[in-house]
Amino acid sequence: MLPLVSITLFLPLAGAALVLGLPRPTARTVHGIGIGTAALTLAGALAMWLEGVSGAGFSQVEELQWIPVIGAAYRVGVDGISLPLVLLSAVLFLVAFIFTSSLRERPRAYVALALLLETTAIGTFSALDAILFYVFFEVSLVSMYFMIAGWGHEERQRAALMFFLYTLLGSLPLLLAILGLYLGSPESGFDMRAWIANPPLEGAAAMWALVAMLITFAVKTPAVPLHTWLPAAHVQAPTVGSVILAGIMLKFGTYGLIRFALQMTPEAFHKAGVVVLIFGVVSALYGAFAALAQTDLKRLVAYTSVNHMGYVIVGVAAAALTLDPSVRATALDGAVLQMFSHGLVTGTLFFLVGMIQDRAHSREMSEFGGLLKTVPLLGWSFVLAAFASLGLPGLAHFPAEFQIFLATLGSAPVAVVVILGIAIIAGTFLKALREAFLGEPRQQRHAMPDLSTRELLAVVPLLVLTVATGVAPSWVLDIIHQTTSALVL
Repeated sequence: MLPLVSITLFLPLAGAALVLGLPRPTARTVHGIGIGTAALTLAGALAMWLEGVSGAGFSQVEELQWIPVIGAAYRVGVDGISLPLVLLSAVLFLVAFIFTSSLRERPRAYVALALLLETTAIGTFSALDAILFYVFFEVSLVSMYFMIAGWGHEERQRAALMFFLYTLLGSLPLLLAILGLYLGSPESGFDMRAWIANPPLEGAAAMWALVAMLITFAVKTPAVPLHTWLPAAHVQAPTVGSVILAGIMLKFGTYGLIRFALQMTPEAFHKAGVVVLIFGVVSALYGAFAALAQTDLKRLVAYTSVNHMGYVIVGVAAAALTLDPSVRATALDGAVLQMFSHGLVTGTLFFLVGMIQDRAHSREMSEFGGLLKTVPLLGWSFVLAAFASLGLPGLAHFPAEFQIFLATLGSAPVAVVVILGIAIIAGTFLKALREAFLGEPRQQRHAMPDLSTRELLAVVPLLVLTVATGVAPSWVLDIIHQTTSALVL
């Protein structure tokens, strides 16, 4: 049997090595390697998807000795929680390479960094050894730091430094928690499967480990009040950097919240679930209100990410609080589907905002008007993505958020106030559409070109998946539910 997970994981790294190893390649060659490698990686992810998962355990597991002295090994595999995120990563990176194929500023370094980042993303979601997970989790910071610092906008150096310091320092508590789990485990090793099957810590030790994990994953998600690095990073990052940061890297936090906090310290999480739920509600509402106050389209989309990831936190906390298996499964189904749909929808929005900035050299809504007339393909694409982001039925966010709210109503009814976030986000996007896309075009914007073939190839697949996930979410939910329905507290 082919080691599908390892092939899919290391294909981007091999592509990066090829890009760096070629003597003086042209920009066209570099971009061709990037697109080709990403396409092969997507093929690998689709093969993994067809292979599927089985129950609560991990499937397609591959294992090799790595550091036997401490029990660390190369262990990878997937389940219904990680497999959708691996597929999402492969899709987003492919369309990102297509979008950025026009780049002529140091394309070799850019493509190599992006390919390295793809390997770290897939590795984070597929690692089954805690040390291996931490390595992928941390190396991703290096790639994104250089991407922001090297190809970002005016204040990119400051934003890159803030991103790196916040997330690097925020990761240290997770390392302490991993060491605590290792020391508490009866068997010497870092096998995450063993820690999930038999949580090694209890009592005060488990609670301290949970607190350490929550700090790390709150920074990464990010949750209020540890979110302050996010708007600056998004605004200053290049378009593809924003797409990958929002579409994939923010999921490291919520994925870790499920994989580590919920599965490895379940009793402690059950006791602390109300506190986590409150932070989720605050994040969702704060993100919605902050987005409403923005005049910059990119900052607006950045704050909607805080809102939507807040819903994921609420869903995971609801799963931790309830003792009803069906409610728990519903909450986790919604949380994982929200992660998947957020990558599609917010990735699309960041692409479209980047396209507007490339044409107009501005993101201020007040400087536009009538974009539906001047650039109809771009304008209607933004309308569809905006409607998806505000939770319109028939689009990707609706089935995810509906399940989260339904589970919250069953486990912590007072927290259903978080549903107000949908109304606020709706007002936010309607305001943006009115100011920038409706009405008469500004005179200086008449000559803006509409979407090119390259840009359509980047955006259309995400919009198609957004509609498909909203209309028939079972194609993703069936995989997710195979794992979540078998999880026990």
